[in-house]
Amino acid sequence: MDKKTLSTLEYHTILAALADQCQFNPARERAVQLQPLTDLDQVRALQQETAEALSLITLHPGTTVGGARDLRPIVEDAVRGIILEPSRLLQVKGTLVAARNLQRLMSKETGVYPKLEGLSSQLPDSMGLVSLISKVISEQEEVLDTASQKLSQIRRDLKVQHSRLKKRMNQILKKPEVAKHLQESIITQRNGRYVLPLKVDAKVHIPGIVHDQSTSGATIYVEPQAMVEVNNRYRKLELDERDEVRRILLDLTQKVGEQAEVLRELVETLTALDLAFARGRYAAVIKAFHPTIHPFPKKMGEGHPGVILRLFGARHPLLDPSDVVPIDIALDSETYALIITGPNTGGKTVTLKTVGLLVLMAQTGLHIPASAASELSLFSNVFADIGDEQSIEQSLSTFSGHITNIIGILENVDRRSLVILDELGAGTDPQEGAALARSLMSNLLERGITTLVTTHHPDLKVYAHATPGVINASVEFDLKSLRPTFHLTVGLPGRSNALAIASRLGLPEQIINTARGTLDPADLIADDLLDDIHRQRKLAEESRGAADRAQEEAEGLRRQLADRLVEIEDERQEALEKARGEARNSLQILQEEIKEIKSELDKEEDPGEKIEILSEKTDLLEEELSLPVPRRKQAAAIPLPLGPIQEGDRIYIRSLGKKGVVLSVDGEGVELQVGIIRVRTQKADLEHTLDQEKTEPEIEPQSIVRTPKDTTSPGIELDLRGQAVDEALENLGYYLDKAFLAGLPWVRIIHGMGKGRLRSAVRQILKNHPQITAYEPGKDNEGGDGVTVVSFME
Repeated sequence: MDKKTLSTLEYHTILAALADQCQFNPARERAVQLQPLTDLDQVRALQQETAEALSLITLHPGTTVGGARDLRPIVEDAVRGIILEPSRLLQVKGTLVAARNLQRLMSKETGVYPKLEGLSSQLPDSMGLVSLISKVISEQEEVLDTASQKLSQIRRDLKVQHSRLKKRMNQILKKPEVAKHLQESIITQRNGRYVLPLKVDAKVHIPGIVHDQSTSGATIYVEPQAMVEVNNRYRKLELDERDEVRRILLDLTQKVGEQAEVLRELVETLTALDLAFARGRYAAVIKAFHPTIHPFPKKMGEGHPGVILRLFGARHPLLDPSDVVPIDIALDSETYALIITGPNTGGKTVTLKTVGLLVLMAQTGLHIPASAASELSLFSNVFADIGDEQSIEQSLSTFSGHITNIIGILENVDRRSLVILDELGAGTDPQEGAALARSLMSNLLERGITTLVTTHHPDLKVYAHATPGVINASVEFDLKSLRPTFHLTVGLPGRSNALAIASRLGLPEQIINTARGTLDPADLIADDLLDDIHRQRKLAEESRGAADRAQEEAEGLRRQLADRLVEIEDERQEALEKARGEARNSLQILQEEIKEIKSELDKEEDPGEKIEILSEKTDLLEEELSLPVPRRKQAAAIPLPLGPIQEGDRIYIRSLGKKGVVLSVDGEGVELQVGIIRVRTQKADLEHTLDQEKTEPEIEPQSIVRTPKDTTSPGIELDLRGQAVDEALENLGYYLDKAFLAGLPWVRIIHGMGKGRLRSAVRQILKNHPQITAYEPGKDNEGGDGVTVVSFME
């Protein structure tokens, strides 16, 4: 893509906003380097990834690559044989755990997110590194005693030797002949040796090795002669410990280096996944939708290049959505050039930037802030000449700067390009500027190039009206408030408002009339006609709106009737079921009585006839109760829906039993927003509901739990004692999910007292868990603070 155009349209600001949504450093680096793509399959694949990511993070807001780190420098050091510090090895472990968690999440959603599943399937397993690192390195970045048998023995010997050393030093410290020479009654260390702080003149009284002297010179640090051998043994054990730790870390480093290529691929896959999640999060932030991307026709003759450019409710993504007036731009099958006219500050330039930037975003795989019905062709390049191009260094005027840019565009443009030109022909003599603008437009049209232009030249309005392939558009101005409305109208040129504005501002009427008298009468007639057309169009829109509201009201009444009929039928069913229940109770009582009578009749000589009569009555009653409750035909009771299904309608989906908002209609197929997800279905499956609102659906992240029909209870207690923190938290997550789905009201988590790390980690997870309403330490008879009692939401 043209670099200058990317800068002009503020594309890099969009990339910076996307990078802010990334949680993985390599993904942030990649985000700011993205370029719009020109391969249709790649663009569609990225758009699908974004759609899946948006759906996934909406259903599972906690989805993340959190814990992953950029392993590339770590891997490079491992390959070169540079021993990795414990902190860096923990980064390797954390990244592998993050990858494992993503794999597990995607495995639960098999077939739902095919693109993301394809990416996550490329994540490698832990290759044993997670287990190895966990056995060697603690969460405090220390090499564990259990890392090797030799290290364990050395550290035991160190403790014993340290205890002996301290004991001997304390004995010397307490001797009267030593105590009187002490500067302080303490034991300290210098150069790895245990020493005593003595007065400087005590050297001759207490034999030993001087290791240091204070800054003032008043204190010397002496290792008593009797402690030299003990210190030597202790120091030897310290060096042995250091060497064994280095050996262990070197072994782990080599294992990391052996998996260098796999770990590099892991970083690449996590980068792609995090970028997809970032695109999904950014789409939610700017309330964006998935546009349909079309290729240009392979065979293109003269004239129309086959471009598709339909943007509905489009907003500039860098402007405040509450202040932006959405625009609609739809080029029909006969049009591939648009000339926009209207007042300054009316939104012409913003319109051009919006179209150009949304095209670039779509070809980068980003959703765009426009209706889901929006469609775009895949452009080979986008060229834009917008703004004041005056250059002092090159001694070029504004006009010269624009012409220089346009020359470059004409040299590089092709039939699959999009050209955006702001204030075409401005900055020079109006007559010559208009002639040049018409000539440039004719050149671009003859070459079949999609072109969007803004201008103040009236001649171009006539040109657009008279030239095939070109259409006028305008931004409107409110003469009452003297403010632009920022509303774009395609099909009509802008009106000349200079005289009207001057009059409203109080310019003497004599001057206004004199100016009006110098104008070409044809121009005045044209302006009056435009005013009348705009008024008639506004009246038509108001009438259509009133008719739509009346139809909606009628539909509402129809649906109220239909809903009431359904309620009545439900009430009838409920009454019949209640009566049937009472009859069943009566039958049960009757059967018990029959048993008693039978037992009495058995004592008689000929009870058969009486028993047969009672049995027949009982059978008839059971047969009657076994018949299903008759339900009236729903279709006959509920009138058919009136009016076509349109974008923005609130619709009831029969197969799902849910209500949704129509995003787009394609023949018999309909795309809807149902709560926080999007679905596609057929018109035959839909009917109108009572609460019609022509609004775009807003997506708000929320958590949804899908509950299986049969969930086995995991028990009311989970014992985490003796487990590493990361292992314990993983087991805790699985347990809480199963306990909630099994319908347990509360459970006990046993984590023990210890140093409190596991307890703190467990309670931090509980604090943020969406299904948990409260948790508290156990009572004294439950284990006190070594246990946490958890209550689930009902």
